[in-house]
Formats: sequence, C-alpha cells, structure tokens
Amino acid sequence: MRPLPPTPRRAVSHASSTAVSDQIEHWLAGDQPKTLGSIISLFGSRSFALIFVLLMAVPALPLPTAGATHLLEAVTMLVALQLVVGRRCIWLPARWQRLELGAPSRRKLLIALLRRIRWLERFSRPRASRLFERRVTRSVFGALVFGLSLSAFLAPPFSGLDTLPSLGVVVIGLGVLMRDLVLALLGVLLGAIGVATILAIGNLVIKTSLHSL
Repeated sequence: MRPLPPTPRRAVSHASSTAVSDQIEHWLAGDQPKTLGSIISLFGSRSFALIFVLLMAVPALPLPTAGATHLLEAVTMLVALQLVVGRRCIWLPARWQRLELGAPSRRKLLIALLRRIRWLERFSRPRASRLFERRVTRSVFGALVFGLSLSAFLAPPFSGLDTLPSLGVVVIGLGVLMRDLVLALLGVLLGAIGVATILAIGNLVIKTSLHSL
C-alpha cells in the first residue's frame, strides 16, 4: 500500500527548500481565503517573516500614505513582539485574522512584489543559515522589526518618511525567509538610514520651530 502524499498544508509550511516566490504564488493561486489567518495556518513558524514582508510592502512604497497604513504597521508590531518573547505561533485577534490581503488592489501589489522577490532570488543564497534557527536570533529579528515598524508608524503623514524603515522590514523578512544573512543585514542598513532620516528631519523641524518663536 502506497503512503499517502503530504497534505498541501504540510508541503507549504515545511518546504524550506522551495523558493519564497513559489510559496507566495502557490498561496495566491489556492482557493483558501487570502487573509492573515490563512497565512498563519498554512506557513506555520515561517509566517512571521512572511507577514512582515506582505504587510510592510504597502508602506514601503515611495508614496505618502497619510496614515492609511497604520493598521498594517500596528499588526506588524504586535507580531514582532511575539517573536521577541519567543512565541512559535502567531496570535492575532479574530478581527485582524480576517484582514484581507487578496483584494484586487492589493493583489496587484502582491504580483509586483513577486516579481521583485524573484529578481532577488537570482542573487540570494543561504548564508549563515543555521543562525536563523537560534532563539536569540529570532528575538533580535523581532526587536528590529518592531523598532522599524514603530518608526514608520510615527513618521509624519504625507512625508513619505515611512518608506525606508518599511523597506528595511521587507528586506529583513526576505533575508530570514531565504536564510540569507547578507540580505537581512542589508535590510537593517536600509531601516537604519530611514530612522536616521526621520530623526534628522524631526530635529531640524524642532529647531526651526524654536527659532521662529
């Protein structure tokens, strides 16, 4: 009697050798709801990094969002805190689990994101991959994502200053998914530049305001 083939859920959640873009494409092509809850169910522990990538891809666009992405950043911060304290599975309120990612407008963004990920996969390869399995690394990963997401959340509306911190989160998340330390460090660098820019401009605004009094 032949053994039964693995279920799709197991195939997705444990196929670490499968390209990230292929996993996202498989999820998009499936008939399950395109919600945060479905990502958590299908991808298991890998859903941390994947959620960071999918949620922060929107504020990473070089467009003023006027605070419209605050919910995405708030969800990202909550998930990042769970990674910091060592949780292996994500908890979200039922309302946030129903957050739809497959709406037509967001679907276009996901398809564009897939193209960028495929381009990165041509150059990325596992580097220091064992490091990503350590709990301390996961906690540091969560702390970095929380700090950058908070910076994006606090960036002034219509300024576009949330772009670089958000892009840093996306690149760090892809580095973790691809087990590529160099890519993850590039994300840290991008995020740090973004935070430094926000602080520098904020300091300049405060000084200008004080001089005008």
